[in-house]
Amino acid sequence: MTQRASTMAKDSVMSRLRMFGRDENGSLIVFSLILFVLMAMMGGIAVDLMRYESTRVQLQQTLDRATLAAASLDQTLDAEDVVADYFAKAGLSDKLKSVSVDEGVNFRTVTADAKAVSKNFFMHMVGIDSIDAPAASIAEQRITNVEIALVLDISGSMYVTPSRIANLKVAAKDFVDTVLAKDTQNKISISIVPYNGQVNLGPDLFGKFNVGNLVNPVVKAEHYCLDLPSSVYSSTSLSRSTSFPQVPFADAFSSTTQGSGYTNLQGPTIDGRNLYSNMWCQPGSANYVRVHSNNISLLKSQIDGMVAVGATSIDLGLKWGVTLLDPATRGIVSELVTSGKVQSQFSGRPANYDDPETLKVVVLMTDGEHFAAERFNDAYRSGNTNGIWRSNADGTFSIFHASKVVSTSATTICNSRPYWVPSVLNSTTNLYGVWHSRPWNGTVPSTTACYVPTTTTYSGSTAQTWQQVWAVARTQWVAWQLYARALGGTSPTQGQVFASWMANFRTTDATSSMDTRLDQLCETSKEKGILIYGIAFEAPTHGIDVVKGCANTPASTYFFDVKADGKISIKTAFRLIASNISQLRLTQ
Repeated sequence: MTQRASTMAKDSVMSRLRMFGRDENGSLIVFSLILFVLMAMMGGIAVDLMRYESTRVQLQQTLDRATLAAASLDQTLDAEDVVADYFAKAGLSDKLKSVSVDEGVNFRTVTADAKAVSKNFFMHMVGIDSIDAPAASIAEQRITNVEIALVLDISGSMYVTPSRIANLKVAAKDFVDTVLAKDTQNKISISIVPYNGQVNLGPDLFGKFNVGNLVNPVVKAEHYCLDLPSSVYSSTSLSRSTSFPQVPFADAFSSTTQGSGYTNLQGPTIDGRNLYSNMWCQPGSANYVRVHSNNISLLKSQIDGMVAVGATSIDLGLKWGVTLLDPATRGIVSELVTSGKVQSQFSGRPANYDDPETLKVVVLMTDGEHFAAERFNDAYRSGNTNGIWRSNADGTFSIFHASKVVSTSATTICNSRPYWVPSVLNSTTNLYGVWHSRPWNGTVPSTTACYVPTTTTYSGSTAQTWQQVWAVARTQWVAWQLYARALGGTSPTQGQVFASWMANFRTTDATSSMDTRLDQLCETSKEKGILIYGIAFEAPTHGIDVVKGCANTPASTYFFDVKADGKISIKTAFRLIASNISQLRLTQ
């Protein structure tokens, strides 16, 4: 009985267990509890990770600020102490692991490492008690070898509004001070390229090129400009072997009085500033190019002396600016060092474009836009005129015209009067302009005097070269008085002869062609790695567009549209450019 009761009790328990196993009531509660535990754990992991990220960001930011401050070349405190001080003020001193400093005459590099341990509140349940938060930072400031070309507009419009040239001088001098004041290691050089319709190189730089059609210095000194063909604007270099003609000392722009009578010789007029207002190449040492210098007083003195006059050739100004930065000019700089014209520390300049330690910068400034450039045709730059004479006594011009020689085989041709003298009164017509048998020498020749074809010299009168003519007479005056009046008969033939001879004398470059040359040179320069900063100083819309298009991008960094009433003055523009040249940067 007892055994049977025991068996029945056991069967009852097993039956109940089997019923319990089959019973589904309460199963969702168990599943929910499992999900809750998992969600709590994931949320805890997220909290731990956020705490880790917050610790890491705080550590990295403190490290970056500390290394930047320590790497500054203006920093006078010990670099390691600076980093340690930043961590102490942030309450992270125990997190700083190491600081190393590498520095030389023109650079300082600070490397620092730190590590924090983020304790986990939840992840320790899965065996992860903490997460390390490492941080590393390298900051460097390096004063590289900097080559700067200041390409400055000194055209007549800068003088018409006198405040422009005055403000430019203040701004450019401030730029020199800002850039060079702390350069104790001679790492920075500045070249100055003043430009108007031309660029006056000065005798030293001018003498380093193969110059054709040299202007006799007796005709006019301090006149050192080259006529460059359009082909040179595809490159930043300039050949020393190719022959480039010197710009004649000539006024091809000024007009002259046109009529049937003679008007007084109209040579280059001199305004109140003792300048030849319409010469493409303005004489005078004040506007010479300055090659690679860091002599602050010399650079500022030259800027102070600049004189605004003439037209505007932005393309030519930039051409000479980038030429002074091109490595092909290194030989010229070395020669100028040898002759004492450039400081010896710059004998290796310009550096190669791929030199990682050299920064090349152009600051291109204008207050205008391109003005159609005029250049003399080769046959009329220099050499004998083969017909124009000038009286030694009174400076009167006369000219031989072969068409007025009567065809004959006689040795003397007494009925020929081939020399035109536009300034002498004709007693028959009572108009100025007569034909004589010989050049004018101050007196009227005898009516019986004969023209002698074999005579090549005449007493009291000197055969002229084109240089001698252009030095005293406007091109339009020569075309009208010596050609149109002599050969043109009456209007409109005279006008046609005049236009024909002006076309013979000179060619005009279209402003659209000058814009194209500028664009081409800008792109080529930037491809070489030259940084171009542009300043449009109270310039017209088109001038703004071409300079903005020339500058590097973004325009907010490299281009400045300076207005008289604007927020940015020209001094501010130059100062911002100066501050950008030496960059303090994080390298990791």
